[in-house]
Amino acid sequence: MGAAAGLAALLPVYYLTEAGAKALRAGAAEAGPAPAGLGCLAAVAMIVAVLAAWPAAALACGVPLTSAGMLFALDAEAAVNVAASLPWSGLPWDGLPRAELAEPPGTLAGVTGLYTLIGALLVLSALLPARWRSILSG
Repeated sequence: MGAAAGLAALLPVYYLTEAGAKALRAGAAEAGPAPAGLGCLAAVAMIVAVLAAWPAAALACGVPLTSAGMLFALDAEAAVNVAASLPWSGLPWDGLPRAELAEPPGTLAGVTGLYTLIGALLVLSALLPARWRSILSG
């Protein structure tokens, strides 16, 4: 059940991280605030906090994210080709900053290392002793 929850959380974490990164980049380019970016990344942080309390869910979500981040780090062209096969339109967060044709969903967050960081934190949280895990674990 934990693995299913982790896999179900993978898509929102993937797309919300990308939307947050794009909104923050747009805000930086315009030298203005980016509340949508902060909101997206805050939602990712909440999902990660919940997953960190459940080791099976943290592993099921963290391993694919870490793998995606490592693919971006080792072979960005192959990672962009894989990301280009992922859908973006029609998703619940379709109104958020989206990928352009030249930049598939996941590219910015993958290249900047956000997926590697989030995935590694999830995997490490699953491997930590129970007393060191999230406060949500009770």
